[in-house]
Amino acid sequence: MSEKSNRPEAGEGTGHLEDIPTKQNNDDWKNRAPYRSIDKNEKFYKRHTAHCHCGRIKYWLSREKPLAAKFCHCIDCAPFQWAAIFHKEDLHFENGAEGLAFYHAPTKGTHYELPVKVSCSYCHAPIMDEGRNMVLMFPGIIKFNTPEDKKAFDPQCHIFYSQRVVDLPDGKPKWVGLDNGSELMKDVQPHEAETVVGERKIEITDK
Repeated sequence: MSEKSNRPEAGEGTGHLEDIPTKQNNDDWKNRAPYRSIDKNEKFYKRHTAHCHCGRIKYWLSREKPLAAKFCHCIDCAPFQWAAIFHKEDLHFENGAEGLAFYHAPTKGTHYELPVKVSCSYCHAPIMDEGRNMVLMFPGIIKFNTPEDKKAFDPQCHIFYSQRVVDLPDGKPKWVGLDNGSELMKDVQPHEAETVVGERKIEITDK
């Protein structure tokens, strides 16, 4: 996800995890959700399971559906990313922080410091972005049991659509930046869809 200033913290109605960087001086974070050990999560309800490309990283979700799901078109997500927002307590990693790689974009550091991007250290598959209170995870790696389970993760809208590289005329709301925090853009008809190259005029819907 791209770095933007003055954005609200992720949750219902927001798209990104914009947090004041919080440097971790010790390993206490390993004892908190979603990395804490199984004995501290003995009552964790395993509703959905997911794993990275190589299978070394596995985690579970206890919530049936995300707080919100969106298509993000920011520069860091190009061409775009299907993302879902959860509370940290909704996730549990099978082996805690073992095998995970971290990237702190503001300092370009490969250490754990919020906000942080999390991936598999072996196959480098993206797992999630972690903020101060929420996580933004990628449903593409979830092993859905039924079509109905997957339907619950359907994106409600597009965010940062002004930065898109391809038109997606799907009828969903398309926001210039964050949803409910920017302008809505006009959707194109399927026959008008095209790959976007270079700067693009932003057409705003009528209010």
